[in-house]
Amino acid sequence: MKQTLRDLAEKLGCRLLGDSSITVTSVSSLQSATSDCLVFVEDAQYLDTALGSSAAAVIAGDFAAGNIAASAASKPILISPQPRLAFARAARLLRDPDRNRVVHPSAIVPASAEIGKNVAIGPRAILGEHVKVGDETTINSGSVIGDDAVIGSHCRLDANVTIYPGTTLGDRVIVQAGAVLGSAGFGYVRDSQTGRYEQSPQIGRLVIEDDVEIGANSTIDRGALDETRIRRGTKIDNLVHIGHNVQIGQDVVIAAQTGLSGSVTIEDNVIMGGQVGIGDHARVEAGAMLGGQCGILPKKILRGKGVVFWGTPARPVREYLKELAFVSRSAKKNR
Repeated sequence: MKQTLRDLAEKLGCRLLGDSSITVTSVSSLQSATSDCLVFVEDAQYLDTALGSSAAAVIAGDFAAGNIAASAASKPILISPQPRLAFARAARLLRDPDRNRVVHPSAIVPASAEIGKNVAIGPRAILGEHVKVGDETTINSGSVIGDDAVIGSHCRLDANVTIYPGTTLGDRVIVQAGAVLGSAGFGYVRDSQTGRYEQSPQIGRLVIEDDVEIGANSTIDRGALDETRIRRGTKIDNLVHIGHNVQIGQDVVIAAQTGLSGSVTIEDNVIMGGQVGIGDHARVEAGAMLGGQCGILPKKILRGKGVVFWGTPARPVREYLKELAFVSRSAKKNR
């Protein structure tokens, strides 16, 4: 999708140095840039390299504001205090729109479904009874949406996504291929007389708020009796499992292969590395950062805004490193 630099600068809130009539069609790395691409640099030491590349224009930080002579001699510069963020937003603006936003003939859409304007539904997708789909949403091939589910506007469901009945997705939610949302939680009651297990009720629901992104093959269980809720702006990587009754705050980041047991609470702005494991009923308070493979025991509370935690059981990384050093010294003494 073509954009003039004038239009891009206005939409991105950038200051433009150079020819505003130049058009760009895509974003690129410095190495693979072509004459219709937009690139970015965050460090002044790479600005000359960017200006010497094949790109049509460069997004750069405030450090480039004094480089007017260079920009006039080579190519335009869009000045932004956050060049990486501006680049990400430019990529979305330049992304090709869906050209054929239609309901494919092989899709199953019952008469009771409420479908918004300009919705695309791909081959072999199946919608249940009374499903609601908002404007400009895309449901790709093979996805299954259960009865009474609600999908907001401007959402994107990739291939083979499964949405269980009664699940609610807000606006601008992205769900990558193979994710399963709203399945029954892992809750069982043991019969002390027979030793057998029977499933406890899993009749709650799952609510995904606006601007959440969910990675490929991730799974999020519905609540047992009440709800599981993922709040606005949270980003979930591939192969993440979130159990029933979990409450996740706003702008949380969860990396791949992390597992959250039932009834865990994650407050706003928490960051989790890969393969973090959290026991049931634990709480991570706002702003904490969990390094890869952290383990939090059931019912524990982790607090410390901006503090990095590591190890199992998780503790502040400085404490963890001191323990490693002590173990190392002790091992050397015992040799």
